[in-house]
Amino acid sequence: MENLPIVLPTAPAPARRAPLPFMAAVVPIAAGVGLWLITGSIFALAFALLGPLMIAASLVDAARNRRRDRRQGAVQAEKEWADAEQELLRRHQEERDALWLRDPDAGSGFLQPPLRGIEPPDTTTSIVVGAGGVTSEVRCTGGEESRGRSFRERSSVVLDAPVLVSIGGGICVRGAPSLTDAVVRALVLQLCLRFGASQLALVGADLSRYGLESLPHAVTTRKRGFTLGIGVSDSDSGAIDALIWQTGAEADVPEGITTVIDVVEPARAKVRTPRGITTVAVECLSFEQAREVVKELAHLRDDADALPDAVAMHELAQPTGGDGLAATIGRGERGDITVDIVHDGPHAIVTGMTGTGKSELLVSWVTAIAELHGPDRVVFVLADFKGGTAFEPLRALRQVAAVITDLDEAGARRGVSSLTAELRRREAALASAGVRDVRDSSMPRLVVVIDEFAALLAEHPDLGAVFIDVAARGRALGMHLILGTQRASGVVRDALAANCPLRISLRVGDAADSVLMLGTDAAAALPGGAASRGIGLVRRPTDQEPVPIRVALTGVADLREVGMRWGAEDAPRSPWLPALPARIPLEELPASDGNVPETIVWGIGDDPARQSQPQEMLRCGQDRGTVVLGSPGSGRTSALRAVAAQRPDAFWVSDDPEAAWDMLANWAVGSARPPEVVLCDDLDALVATFPPEYGQLFVQRWEQVIRAGAGTTFMLSATRAAGAIGRVFDLLPRRAILRMPTRIEHLSAGGEPSGFVRDRIAGRARIGEREVQIVWAAPDAVDASAPDAVSWWAPSCAATAVVSAGAPSLVSRLREAHPEYEVLLAGVEPSNPQHPCIVVADAETWQRNWSLFQRIRAEGEVLIRAEQQADLRQLGGVRELPPYALLHRGRAWSITGSSAPRRVVLAELSSL
Repeated sequence: MENLPIVLPTAPAPARRAPLPFMAAVVPIAAGVGLWLITGSIFALAFALLGPLMIAASLVDAARNRRRDRRQGAVQAEKEWADAEQELLRRHQEERDALWLRDPDAGSGFLQPPLRGIEPPDTTTSIVVGAGGVTSEVRCTGGEESRGRSFRERSSVVLDAPVLVSIGGGICVRGAPSLTDAVVRALVLQLCLRFGASQLALVGADLSRYGLESLPHAVTTRKRGFTLGIGVSDSDSGAIDALIWQTGAEADVPEGITTVIDVVEPARAKVRTPRGITTVAVECLSFEQAREVVKELAHLRDDADALPDAVAMHELAQPTGGDGLAATIGRGERGDITVDIVHDGPHAIVTGMTGTGKSELLVSWVTAIAELHGPDRVVFVLADFKGGTAFEPLRALRQVAAVITDLDEAGARRGVSSLTAELRRREAALASAGVRDVRDSSMPRLVVVIDEFAALLAEHPDLGAVFIDVAARGRALGMHLILGTQRASGVVRDALAANCPLRISLRVGDAADSVLMLGTDAAAALPGGAASRGIGLVRRPTDQEPVPIRVALTGVADLREVGMRWGAEDAPRSPWLPALPARIPLEELPASDGNVPETIVWGIGDDPARQSQPQEMLRCGQDRGTVVLGSPGSGRTSALRAVAAQRPDAFWVSDDPEAAWDMLANWAVGSARPPEVVLCDDLDALVATFPPEYGQLFVQRWEQVIRAGAGTTFMLSATRAAGAIGRVFDLLPRRAILRMPTRIEHLSAGGEPSGFVRDRIAGRARIGEREVQIVWAAPDAVDASAPDAVSWWAPSCAATAVVSAGAPSLVSRLREAHPEYEVLLAGVEPSNPQHPCIVVADAETWQRNWSLFQRIRAEGEVLIRAEQQADLRQLGGVRELPPYALLHRGRAWSITGSSAPRRVVLAELSSL
């Protein structure tokens, strides 16, 4: 925040002379004269003398007060000026300290090493050429007199501050050789302290003259971003970006140099630029002082400076022997760098910003381990949660059991279960073998490599506890973690980091991350840019300090060679099973066991807690049955079709309500026995087609049939399990819940909250705690048609009574359809009493001809239209529900003798 201006004290205003007290003087005079006139006493005139005396006393007192005020004003003004001077000194000192902190010279940079950025210097980079006066940001108000003007002039310039010039214009130092040598040393070392050797290069004909030949900036051969020439010749000037030239006093300045430092003595040097001439105190370093600084820079040099520009994986010699998983992953300044996830670990953390080569490091590490250790020694599970394809080339390695990309919520739950199950499996395997450590068994080690660990925990925080558990127990069980993340601070918990002593850090943006990983801020000071990709620091438990490394790059040929070496080995068992496929064609399943013909495969389950994907079997005739619930398009019909495709004798309940009613009625009364496999699709939709009283009885009969259906397997599907139909579903022991439209619907169907997936794929069901992908059979592989339930009516008795509205029209139609019968209206006498007849009338007419109706009812057949159910109760005396009949489809109920009504179809009724 900008400081407020310094308010200068104003000069005290001169004290105003007090007015004469004329009234106070006139009153005593008037009073004395008045008393003298009244009393005649001359002594009364003495009272009049008080007036002049009072005037004189007032003048004396006013003069004394003015002198006192002037003294106090002067003291206050001096105090305010002293405060202003102190404030100016304080602000100038703060400004001076800030300027030196922002732009340190060699001495300041050596005492407090400046923070190095990732960008190299350029022609606009400033360099401190000395200490002098620079424009100050301090502002003043007030104080318009000469003292104030002098104060403002002094406040506008901060003394002993760094004087800056641009390095791109070049610098010429003129003067006695002993002085100019010292100045050049200070200027060069200033830049070397601010920029690493990967950012700045020094070239010169005789750097040993200044004691600078051992600087990393001068000895390294790596490509640099900016080149500074020290007294180079004109022939070399084209290869440099800036120049520091040294010459004698009054000598000519080389062309192109825009800054000249004339050194008369260190405290009085003149800096001449196109903007003017400034007097500064230049910094000088002796040869011995420069040597000490060079030694320190050589000790604290940029760790990347001595590293090669690139290393290929095939150039490295991999270690042999040992019971660990040693791997050479790169090259350092003293040779190849080898790490062992077993002995240096058991777990490792790899950090690095985007673009620093973290993924390449993980690929090279996996390849290096796989080069010497087959799938009988090591198994990899690779996970990449940044949506990339970094691990895709590693799929060809026989040791890689699984490559996992972005996980959804269900995938995260599978991961938790899989890793937990692997812990239990390994513990049980070691216990059964009677050993306590995996090195004493034949079980291969499992290395889980995760890129973008932070992204994994951000999406699925539950996995954090699992990884902590693996890290705590993984050493003896042979489970190792290599966790890659952009930053460790706030991501890797202390409990996890404590079990990850092997640390590798590429460049990070925050010094705190580097300190957390390596104990130093060296990783934050690593250079950036494409040329520095793959440069990092390794710290093993035996390392006193982080070791610089150039990570080796793995090529296609390296992966091919490793893949061919172990290609003949058996594929390893994966602890992290792949997700179930979206479709499992029935024809791709292995043939079922012929010894158990009634058992069919209904689907493939996913049981990561047991690290298996078993077949979901259905024992036809033994299992009570399954309810399949799901929204339209979720695969309900396909689930039933998968059973019918394997059991051609499976019985499909017709979607025709009349046929379904008749079938269920026969099963309920025991006139027929349900087949071994009964399939009913969309049972709730079928129930909804019935009127309420029929629907209620239909559901009750389903309950009755299922309760008594020993030896029958029922497969029922519906969109929801609401209302009375829910009682039917409760009788079946298993539910397969497909995709439901909402979480509430999912819970109402009996599912667990964790099992709800809004975009669940078709055919994916939740059965208990297990995900199951139901096998898919082509629609043409199954004949789901049901037998025709229509029973056409034909007269079978000598006399038939038909109860229907529109009797005259019906009479003519029946005569055409049945010419062998005499068809007549009720009340009309038949022409031949011995001839078979059909008598037609509405309900009211039959009530008037009740005796005739009763005679036909007792001896013949009565037909009552399905639309006239009330007439069935009144005329036929039927109290129970008759068979369900579709309305306006020519349906009628036939009553013969004391038998229950049956449904028949008269084509002649369909158009009435």
